Amino acid sequence: MKFIILNVFCLFFFISSYCDKNTPIKNQSKKGSNNTHTKNAQMTIKIGSKTFEALLYDNATATAFKALLPLTINMIELNDNEKYSDLKGNLPINLFNPKTIQNGDLMIYGSNTLVLFYKTLSTPYSYTKLGCITDTTGLAEALGSDNILISFELD
Repeated sequence: MKFIILNVFCLFFFISSYCDKNTPIKNQSKKGSNNTHTKNAQMTIKIGSKTFEALLYDNATATAFKALLPLTINMIELNDNEKYSDLKGNLPINLFNPKTIQNGDLMIYGSNTLVLFYKTLSTPYSYTKLGCITDTTGLAEALGSDNILISFELD
């Protein structure tokens, strides 16, 4: 009997931990909570003449970042895989090590450094999830190998 209860508890724990609070949302209502309003989580990123759609995660960092938009900033090239820029203020953070960063991930390093990754890579560093570009086709080419001006705005 103890074995069955232990297995049920482990199964419940596994299922509940599998659900990530940082999943991207796309104009959907949060049902079953006290907040039943629609959150706009879509963002446009403009790089030169190219436009990329991004989804912001449902977390405090993304909420604070949305308050800064629209935003046009010079992003600095680093390591041939990312562009970064320091924001003027600190954002709330929830640091974690993703182990693998995906092409198109948008994250915060520290509490105020916006990072846009354009190559998939392994990392030992910790970041706070902010969002991701939904279709990264042509992203690396648009970003190039130099510093670049990038605009972020809500849809």
